[in-house]
Amino acid sequence: MTAPVHVVRDRIDSYPTHQIAGYGVRPGRHMPFGATLVPGGVNFSLHSSTAEAVALVLFRRGEHTPLAELPIPDEFRIGGVWAITVFGLDYENLDYGYRVHGPRDPHIADRFDPERILADPYARAMSGRDVWGAEPDWHDPYQYRSKLAFDDFDWDDDQPLRIPQEDLVIYEMHVRGFTRDPSSGVAEPGTYAGVVEKIPYLKSLGVNCVELMPVFEFDEFENQRVDPTTGELLLNYWGYSTVGFFAPKAGYAATGRFGMQCDEFKNMVKELHAAGIQVLLDVVFNHTAEGNEEGPTIHFRGLDNRTYYILTPEGYYYNFSGTGNTLNCNHPVVRNYVLSCLRYWASEYHVDGFRFDLAAILDRGEDGAPLANPPLIEALSFDPVLRDCVLIAEAWDAGGLYQVGSFPNYGRWSEWNGKFRDTVRRYLKGDVDTIGDLATRMVGSPDMYSRRGANASVNFVTCHDGFTLNDLVTYNAKHNEANGEGNRDGGDDNNSWNCGVEGPTDDAEVQRLRLRQMKNAMVLLLTSQGIPMINAGDEVGRTQQGNNNAYCHDSALTWFDWGLTERNSELFHFVRNLIAFRMAHPLLRSRQHPTGEDHHGLGYPDISWHGVHAWSDDWAPDSHLLAVLRTGLTTEGLADYVYVAVNSHWEGHDLQLPELPSGISWHLFADTFAAAPGNVAPGSEASLDNQHSVHLGPRSAIVLIGRRV
Repeated sequence: MTAPVHVVRDRIDSYPTHQIAGYGVRPGRHMPFGATLVPGGVNFSLHSSTAEAVALVLFRRGEHTPLAELPIPDEFRIGGVWAITVFGLDYENLDYGYRVHGPRDPHIADRFDPERILADPYARAMSGRDVWGAEPDWHDPYQYRSKLAFDDFDWDDDQPLRIPQEDLVIYEMHVRGFTRDPSSGVAEPGTYAGVVEKIPYLKSLGVNCVELMPVFEFDEFENQRVDPTTGELLLNYWGYSTVGFFAPKAGYAATGRFGMQCDEFKNMVKELHAAGIQVLLDVVFNHTAEGNEEGPTIHFRGLDNRTYYILTPEGYYYNFSGTGNTLNCNHPVVRNYVLSCLRYWASEYHVDGFRFDLAAILDRGEDGAPLANPPLIEALSFDPVLRDCVLIAEAWDAGGLYQVGSFPNYGRWSEWNGKFRDTVRRYLKGDVDTIGDLATRMVGSPDMYSRRGANASVNFVTCHDGFTLNDLVTYNAKHNEANGEGNRDGGDDNNSWNCGVEGPTDDAEVQRLRLRQMKNAMVLLLTSQGIPMINAGDEVGRTQQGNNNAYCHDSALTWFDWGLTERNSELFHFVRNLIAFRMAHPLLRSRQHPTGEDHHGLGYPDISWHGVHAWSDDWAPDSHLLAVLRTGLTTEGLADYVYVAVNSHWEGHDLQLPELPSGISWHLFADTFAAAPGNVAPGSEASLDNQHSVHLGPRSAIVLIGRRV
């Protein structure tokens, strides 16, 4: 029998030098911030620029009364950083927080309150809302508890996928809503584990990137109200009100009640990557859950209010976010906080990129004014850890700063192209004077992104915020009565059209028109240059019954109804084939905008515009018809011809087709006016009987390809 080998694990400096509240302690390491395991103990590091005293408060998991409170000696402080290493802790059953004392003569904007226990802004995990919707203990003096996270997950050599951005098809989804409905059939509905069970569906659809609505820890019970029509409890369902920026939402984990949400999230990322699907996070750095002057004190407010928030001279909160406060993103301390957070998610969780909610706020200085060279955006653009991450800006805020096309990008950022959304919607409903703008949006919006390329444009028709695609063609007006705000919330500029009847109808003709309009929208989205984004459920006609601001509903209103995959299978197969068609034709994904020149010696320009007559476009304000011929090369280097024609007119038209080279003939991929299925799988297109003209039905679209007979 071999004698055991004794391994010395303690380092020479891993012994306590002091005793505080019965625990052996020593001066801590001041970096990194947060709580980290060290030999024999836990290192705690906290920053506050003006605090005069800090105590570490320890709890056994879930208990109200602190296990111990350890005042951190002043000699353990360097500058504004208080650090202590504590030995002998049962760290797997440990919650911790801080009690912070401010100066005796506080500034008008200081909000120190030593009666409160503060969460660690750098906490890698949090407890207090471990099971979604479980009534919290309102008598608990410390509601949002900081916890340690352990770096022991086996990634099996996983790494970010680095799919070229021009090849992305983004699928925006809500983690809980995607599988919460009983129709999902998953073992753990509404969780990260539930998403893993639906990966085969995502692969069958053809998307290669999911954009997850907020997964940082938040409180679903924030601002709770009751649905006036049903009496159901209304929650903070969307999660755009962050409590813990480093902590994955425990209530989205089947294992959250056991404190295993970090591993469950990592496993979801790992499995998505194994399926060739990237993961983007929708991140909210424009405001926090602490709200305005009447909001709760969770961490930043009681630690360093003047540092973390943009304040008026009187000490009140600027509200460029529309939610009560505005994070002071370009302050050096806050800038480093945001950078540290994103580096952590990119390195520790292997996420592939980020979409920034109300990103125009990242452009504002400490006085709220836009900056010519915003330090945070510049730092994010050139950060070495984030080099391969996708960065997407929602380039506006609630304070009126609108920067679509002009967001400070440093050659790195893409933008949610709100102009694409608005133009496509106006065109589909039949508005006049839209043809020229539609053509510009279809080729990657070179009017805004000529220097940055088509990848700067994230194209979408719908997203979580607003109507679903089904509702866009079913309702003329929003119907948000169930939100309990008198239908005053949500946008009124929907550019929707109900196809003649408000709401659901048994009229077969209206139903056919609505289906056709949804297909038309998908044709425009998936044949346009730029990065397409699909709102989860639009591919199967999901409805929110006309609610265009369903942020507070955790119910069947917002959940993905998996029965729709069969009931609306025609739409699903249409969208799936369109995605495959996009992947089969690189010219639709080109990052370069077309120039109208023949770059490959094919005898045709890379783009040409047509109308009823070939080579004769019609840009008149009252025109409703647009046809475009795109030419380029396939991945095999062969000539490729794609012809897309759309018609928002209530009458059909016969279109003269451009003549193709000898031996090449037109084949039909999709016709939204045709009876089901209305399209075929790419590569199975049938040759047109008439090679000279094609009929384009009323309010419809066709897609043709040129191929050798």
